[in-house]
Amino acid sequence: MKQFSTVGLSGRVFTDQTLNSVERLIDFLQARAIEVVVLDKMAAMLDRDDIDRGDTDAIGARCDLAIVIGGDGSMLDAARSMVAHQVPVLGVNRGRLGFLTDIMPSEIEQKVGEVLDGHFIIERRFLLDMTVLRDGGEPLRDTQGDDGKDNPPKADKTVIATGDALNDVVLHPGRYIRMIEFELYIDDQFVYSQSSDGLIVATPTGSTAYALSGGGPLMYPSMDAIVLVPLNPHTLSSRPIVVDGNSRIKLLVGDSMTTELNITCDGQASTVVRAGDEIHITKKPLQLELIHPTNHNYYETCRSKLGWSQHLTSKQASEEQSGGRQPGGRQPGEKQPGGRQVGEQQADGSRTIVDGNPSGAPERAHRSG
Repeated sequence: MKQFSTVGLSGRVFTDQTLNSVERLIDFLQARAIEVVVLDKMAAMLDRDDIDRGDTDAIGARCDLAIVIGGDGSMLDAARSMVAHQVPVLGVNRGRLGFLTDIMPSEIEQKVGEVLDGHFIIERRFLLDMTVLRDGGEPLRDTQGDDGKDNPPKADKTVIATGDALNDVVLHPGRYIRMIEFELYIDDQFVYSQSSDGLIVATPTGSTAYALSGGGPLMYPSMDAIVLVPLNPHTLSSRPIVVDGNSRIKLLVGDSMTTELNITCDGQASTVVRAGDEIHITKKPLQLELIHPTNHNYYETCRSKLGWSQHLTSKQASEEQSGGRQPGGRQPGEKQPGGRQVGEQQADGSRTIVDGNPSGAPERAHRSG
């Protein structure tokens, strides 16, 4: 059983309610003789001198568990920091949706206690690495083409920026909404050139975020796949593409682009790119260890966060609580306008509808459910 002796706390404290959750968590951990290290920005808002404090690197180096108090944005920030140290992460939800932060504030002592006792689920999520290359550096030697003529010297590519993302890497116009042009390559094979507002490259974790709003599919978190979702493409046949998780993705910014674009990781770290730049996106070798309580259920999370329908039996229970009345508020056998009667539910699950008519010989029709 994995034991946690030193726990790091991180997140963004915007409200008194969040601060209260942090205080409760510190008291609970200290009562269990757990050493606590609090992110320095968070610790500056606490009026106590019984805690250690440090930056994200210090938490990663010293702690064997990181607890994030906040929303999914706080979790994304912590995940990118903790993955390099291979420190597992647990989330307490103080945000809005909370796809990644499972524990509700009212459950802090119970659920965190269960984790400390060794009762939890570890889920491994992969991240994306992003690199921007630009022409530059020392020219290479002249090369000879198939026609026997010397080609002009080629320039080396210079690394302009790097980044990583748990959710997504997004190419977009930046401050101004305008169409951009780029080419997409997967495993060095040309896929298409596109005119659109941009492209979302998302992990299964990110499939419930910006990619979902862009019309992308939901992907189960353990899937080894990447989804590419066009943003408002000018070609109606452009649709999301799901590729293997080990694919090498390259975006080539069109030479005709006269304005600078942006490439953004998790909506938090942004780099300016320009015409001719190459953006390379691959799976990160290290994976994040995300800890869930033992009752975690991905589909239940989707139901509660995305507003999916519940069991049909819950609707029936609702009817029973309202006095057993059928939809529309009429009882079986009660006449509706026009002489129709609501029939009884049959044993085979069909519903019998009885039509009153002048002859007194009712016509029966069956429909399922």
